[in-house]
Amino acid sequence: MTATAERPTTQPARRAGPSAPRRRSRTGHRWRVWSGVIVCILFLLPLVWMVITSFKFQRDIFTVPPTVFFDPTLSQYVQAWVGQGLGPKMVNTVIVALGAGLVSLVAGAMAGYALARLRIRGAATIGVLILASRGVPPIALAVPMFLVARTLGITDTHITLILAYCSFVIPYVMWLMRGFFLSLPKELEESAMLDGCSRMGAFFRIIVPISAPGLISTFIFSIILAWEELLFALVLTNRRATTVPVAIAGMVGDTEHGANWGALAAAGTLTVIPVVVLALVVQKWLIRGLADGATKG
Repeated sequence: MTATAERPTTQPARRAGPSAPRRRSRTGHRWRVWSGVIVCILFLLPLVWMVITSFKFQRDIFTVPPTVFFDPTLSQYVQAWVGQGLGPKMVNTVIVALGAGLVSLVAGAMAGYALARLRIRGAATIGVLILASRGVPPIALAVPMFLVARTLGITDTHITLILAYCSFVIPYVMWLMRGFFLSLPKELEESAMLDGCSRMGAFFRIIVPISAPGLISTFIFSIILAWEELLFALVLTNRRATTVPVAIAGMVGDTEHGANWGALAAAGTLTVIPVVVLALVVQKWLIRGLADGATKG
């Protein structure tokens, strides 16, 4: 009697489909992407509408339904730049924003380094209190600043506006740079001081070059804060040092014939373009520096 060997039966291997966690992960990723797209559209729609309005004639701005196809014109930009004197005010805004950014960067970076490295009792509490000072209503500071500037005879000057802007920009700079300095190893300064550098020498020769991304991003952030400020400029300036936000606010005050919305849209577009271009150019350093400064310390 011969034993017959049983032939093993083979079944085709099943393809492993995507697991439930992977499907949920893909679905969540799609929802995040589409949510980001919707939020971007909601934020960019007013900006796009402002740019489109700036190229319309006054008669095409209030048509119902809104005019999609129209004859573009640059007359609104001419009216804003020449008729409303936006050119000199743009120069004033650039001078004040750059000046406030530079002064705030120097003072805030050195203060942030002191709070991050020096053995100061309650350094973290001091930093929180300085940042909490931003909770004071700006109008509570604007009126005393105006009285002091009038007493000293320095109203309607660039330097007065720069110093006023530094009062609310320096706390942000100090807090951001403190976090950035805390992310750097202490051995860098210790090695430099062992080689004969002082604390200030180690700061300027070692820490400042390494902290260039954080310094650049904080500087851009300071410029943006100073660029769009209205209250201090409205209180402390009159004619010579007036900035663009004050000029735009003044364009709304023509109650006899109504506001020129085309010129307002043109002025808003001219105000936004420099900030957007600057942010796009330095976005890599801006994101890196702000992320490091916000997640450390």
